[in-house]
Amino acid sequence: MRNFIAHIRSAAFFVAFYGGTVVMLAVAFLIMWLRLRRPFIGIAIAWSRYHRFCARWFAGQRVVVEGKLPKHPVLFVLKHESMFETLDLPSLLSAPTIAAKRELLEIPAWGRLARAYGLLPVDREAGASALRELRRNALASLAAGRSLALFPEGTRVEHGDAPPLKSGFAGLYSALDVPVIPIAVVSGDLNPRGGFLRYPGVVRYRVGETVPPGLRRKEAEARVHAAINALNGPR
Repeated sequence: MRNFIAHIRSAAFFVAFYGGTVVMLAVAFLIMWLRLRRPFIGIAIAWSRYHRFCARWFAGQRVVVEGKLPKHPVLFVLKHESMFETLDLPSLLSAPTIAAKRELLEIPAWGRLARAYGLLPVDREAGASALRELRRNALASLAAGRSLALFPEGTRVEHGDAPPLKSGFAGLYSALDVPVIPIAVVSGDLNPRGGFLRYPGVVRYRVGETVPPGLRRKEAEARVHAAINALNGPR
């Protein structure tokens, strides 16, 4: 019975969310063509909020944030368990720029919108040159008053898994010299990877203690790793 109800609710979620997404994408392309920067960011935030609305009222997923999120520009690093937090970032963190693998920006049409919003490409094969490009773009974003968001594990992981951080975090931490706000996330059990079903429950974020700039690499990585995995135990 649980799966039957979940199928019904999940179908309603997908119809509502992706139906609304088509409309918002059309509006976003028009705004991008007109080069209206602020309204473009506004439609991205509205889309993110619409996703949370659909998740709440169709899939039964409620969001809880433990702790206070800063308003000034910082480097946010988050646990990554499902697509939920990816779509939630613009509203959760007030339109941050987002470091994402370059392949996502090569998707036809969507890639143009992603670049216009502020997704910063990460090319894991390009080495130091990619880090310099990312650093340059990230510094410009911070100077413009926008935070940067990064998934330091590099990909989605199963709830309870705690892989080591990718080297890109240490490079950015050293290069940007800004406070780091680690955020633990629990979302994967409600939104199974590669699956259709969306189960009701609580998507939880926990804001960790600020990691100041200037620490040794091992200490910074250890503090971030512990903080983003703070919710890895049973619900």
